[in-house]
Amino acid sequence: MSPIPNSMNSAYAIVTGASRGLGKAIAIELARKNIPLILVSSSDKISIVASEIKEQYQVNCIAIVCDLTQEENVLSLANQINEYYDVFLLVNNAGLGGTQPFEIAPIDYVNAIIQLNVMATSILTRQLISNLLRQKRSYILNVSSMAAFSPIGYKMVYPASKAFIRSFSLGLNAEFKSRGLSVSVVAPGAMATSPDIVRRINGQGFWGRLTLVAPEKVARKSICQTLKGRKEIVVNPLSYFFSQIVPQSIRTFLLTRVVRRETLL
Repeated sequence: MSPIPNSMNSAYAIVTGASRGLGKAIAIELARKNIPLILVSSSDKISIVASEIKEQYQVNCIAIVCDLTQEENVLSLANQINEYYDVFLLVNNAGLGGTQPFEIAPIDYVNAIIQLNVMATSILTRQLISNLLRQKRSYILNVSSMAAFSPIGYKMVYPASKAFIRSFSLGLNAEFKSRGLSVSVVAPGAMATSPDIVRRINGQGFWGRLTLVAPEKVARKSICQTLKGRKEIVVNPLSYFFSQIVPQSIRTFLLTRVVRRETLL
């Protein structure tokens, strides 16, 4: 993990998984609001992203390369942040998923999904809670998924991990809202954030493409609603309507049938 510069400014927003996709879009949205940033990613590209944001929006923007699938890295990251920075917003965006038959999924890959989606989000939040509570008003935004509302075959442990994120977030909000800490959770629909994801969405056919949402739209609405204290953020009403109206057994059958097409590409 790259070290954090020893400097202090006003309270920061932390965004994990910020080198591309939704995380990068959220970082840009916050920069537009003149909010200083700590951007975290396992990719070296995060330094380029931070430099571009700093130059374009004239905000302090710190890049940290950190593999959040390792617990010791999560703890070290939190310790360094708590030592040098005040934090008023934590965006737990980093996540991992995929599509393949569970019986052939590599054990290391299944474990990486659990570690990044569940462990990193939980422990980083736990370690930064006291920092957040020092602020007069503070926020957490956790990125879940529409997959949190329904079991889906061929998605391995991803839907379960995102259901955890949703439940975890709503519980935290109930616990801390009276102490000035608002916790929000967003469930984006499909987003074209990488060539692999575009390939998988196209493989799902018409229904997969119908729910497609631009990362910039998700970022804009997520930050706006988070800063307003909205506990659950819905970006794609069509997907949400489907998740609430259609019985779970039918949703699971239909979604599994759609997702299975990805495995045949």
